[in-house]
Amino acid sequence: MRQHVLILDFGSQYTQLIARKVRELGVYAEIVAYDYPADEIRARVPVALILSGGPSSIYADGAPHADPAVFKLGMPMLGLCYGLQHIVYSLGGRVNPSRKREYGPAYLGIGEQTSFFGGAQLKSYNIKVLDQIPLFAGIPNGSCVWMSHGDGVTELPPGFKSFAETDASPYAAIGDRKKHIYGLQFHPEVGHSEHGKKILSNFLFTVAGADADWTMGAFVAEQVERIRDRVGGDGVVLGLSGGVDSGVLAVLLHEALGGRFHAVFVDHGLLRMGEAEEVVATFRDELDLDVRVADAGELFLSRLKGVEDPEEKRRIIGRTFIEVFADEAKKLAAKEPIKFLAQGTLYPDRIESRSIKGPSDTIKTHHNVGGLPDELPFELLEPFGELFKDEVRQVGRELEVPEKIIGRHPFPGPGLAVRCPGEVTPEKLEMLRKADAIAIEEIRAAGVYDDIAQALVVLLPVKSVGVMGDERTYEYTAVLRCVTTDDFMTADWYRMDPDLLARISARVVSEVRGINRLVYDITSKPPATVEWE
Repeated sequence: MRQHVLILDFGSQYTQLIARKVRELGVYAEIVAYDYPADEIRARVPVALILSGGPSSIYADGAPHADPAVFKLGMPMLGLCYGLQHIVYSLGGRVNPSRKREYGPAYLGIGEQTSFFGGAQLKSYNIKVLDQIPLFAGIPNGSCVWMSHGDGVTELPPGFKSFAETDASPYAAIGDRKKHIYGLQFHPEVGHSEHGKKILSNFLFTVAGADADWTMGAFVAEQVERIRDRVGGDGVVLGLSGGVDSGVLAVLLHEALGGRFHAVFVDHGLLRMGEAEEVVATFRDELDLDVRVADAGELFLSRLKGVEDPEEKRRIIGRTFIEVFADEAKKLAAKEPIKFLAQGTLYPDRIESRSIKGPSDTIKTHHNVGGLPDELPFELLEPFGELFKDEVRQVGRELEVPEKIIGRHPFPGPGLAVRCPGEVTPEKLEMLRKADAIAIEEIRAAGVYDDIAQALVVLLPVKSVGVMGDERTYEYTAVLRCVTTDDFMTADWYRMDPDLLARISARVVSEVRGINRLVYDITSKPPATVEWE
């Protein structure tokens, strides 16, 4: 069994960020439910346990609690935020509502005897003492960390000491050296904690003694074997969109299965300008994959007629998508049995669609997750279900997938339907396609395409008055949205050059009949999502 870390998920939206950071450090990490049995943990022999954060108060009714026997396993353990509080609560300490809640940046004073009153008043500390605190070796005093908690530790369990504090948290970092159990009130997994990755590294390699033996190359080799073992002699069909996820997965499946893999490109009538031709040319002609095209645009649009609710649109698209696949599978069945439907589902899709590990909140239904019918005619095959977008790109590079596919901005499974709030019509789709093509063309010409994680245009079901050629117009409003992000769990709006914005706006309004106004979305995620529906 590969050396690994188990992460107990208590419901934090950042749980997969922990796994991602651990994997980046070269150690395989897997997420399990917060109540994963201690006996099963013992049998798996992880090199360490990490307890995630979560939205609950430790004393609240229904708050998630780990198997009490977990704390008797003798394994190195790190608790983050709620995870720290759970350790304290379970081992005899006390947690209470904080006198001053902390949300956002805080400055860390490190050392067992430190006196800390804020970033401008840091006291000196003994570097030899600090180097004896495994988590903080090499971490400068006064570094910025990211807090998000309303409760706090008020009494440590026996054997524990405080190793760091902020102006509002006297127990910002705690630990028992002999038991190799540590806790952090802050979130080292998020980018706002400036030395968070180093702290995680100290825990993995200094405290837990882990080896850095996990790579995307190892992931590819493992998945090829897993796919072959599970599929056996059956066939696999994949819905190829041409994006990063399905494109890289197509190459992986071709590597694993050869001629038993079939890619079906469903033209659902909700694609961007020229997309169908581009996808077929790339994957069929350049990569020599078996790509079959299903022209189903009229079917999708007929079923979406009159539908305005975003969740219902997603469900309709999901059901129709599967139906089209079933039809294609019948055609393929004349040559071989098609048993599996492969999907490029990523973790952000899953965590926003339903809670799969801990008690995380559902945000929206994704076409390739929550829109599937109860009686699916295929078994699902989702090799990327625990990966982030950037990890899939690394897999693609291992497989030598062309960079034009790896670097492509994400495009949602439901296509332009989720960028057209309200009813989807052929006229609205045509406006969207033209506006989107203009925006991407200008962004590429300005040389900032790779600086933006995702760029998209949304057509609002709102009309406004304008003036063109001295005549009054009453036409639709379009929205340009560009975001930056590493993982799509959180995202910030892209600070676009005003001259570039002006060029895009001028072209859209001038060249796209039916749109007389373009606005720029400057909302981060959260509170918004990247897509509008």
